[in-house]
Amino acid sequence: MSNLTMPSQSAIIVAPNGARKTQKDHPALPVTRGEIIQDVIACRSAGAAMVHLHARNEKGLHSLDVADNLPLYNELKDAVGDSIMVQLTTEAVGQYQPEQQKQLIKAVKPEAASFALSELIPNDEHLSESAEFFHWVAQQGIIAQYILYSADDLDRYFRLIDQKVLPDHDHHLLLVLGRYKQGQVATPQDLVPFLSCRLFELCHRWAVCAFGQFEHNCLTAAMLMGADVRVGFENNHYDNQGAIATNNASLVNQLCKTSAALNIELLSATEFRNSLAIRQ
Repeated sequence: MSNLTMPSQSAIIVAPNGARKTQKDHPALPVTRGEIIQDVIACRSAGAAMVHLHARNEKGLHSLDVADNLPLYNELKDAVGDSIMVQLTTEAVGQYQPEQQKQLIKAVKPEAASFALSELIPNDEHLSESAEFFHWVAQQGIIAQYILYSADDLDRYFRLIDQKVLPDHDHHLLLVLGRYKQGQVATPQDLVPFLSCRLFELCHRWAVCAFGQFEHNCLTAAMLMGADVRVGFENNHYDNQGAIATNNASLVNQLCKTSAALNIELLSATEFRNSLAIRQ
């Protein structure tokens, strides 16, 4: 009987609050600056390598204003140092335009940022200015994560790379499952349309997040394919037994246990950071 095993590595990203949910959805959802920082520290201790950071304003609402994001980012970095990567969101939620999204990143210059290509490059009229911005992001050493919601989005990503609108280095992909399904409930089968040969030929890491109570199942399937995974209350607040999760850290901990059972090595923040910054 062979002792050979297929090596597999994954990084856990946590999305603690998102843009839309409140403590009416879950009392442990972090909203204030202090709550967010403490939640990130707990998730780091549970095994998360990166946090997907959403700032809220004084009313608890989603904000891309520099005045809300810069203090949160700086205070969080002061609290965690390099022990967890901190990624700033640019999610528009129908409130912000591409120029406002870009201005946030130019002002804060975070170590990592997420960008929905459908928001930042809504059509080909934006290609030239988008190319200038995304190449600036790479030049600053900011790790870009391109968010893709469909197989068409993935095909467009490859075209933008081929057209050199997007630089082919210092970035990451996030495939989102279930965003546009009825009830926003993803299942592992939702990953299938994304699984083109070219995805597996990438020199870059890719990740998956999933809406709804089957999040853990979806992320387990993704880890088995070598993907990184994003977990947390932004997309789901049920645990892998179908019960309401205690907090974000408990969801991270469940993924850690599953990865150990499947012999999937989890990357530390340093290992993850280094793997994303590799230039081909």
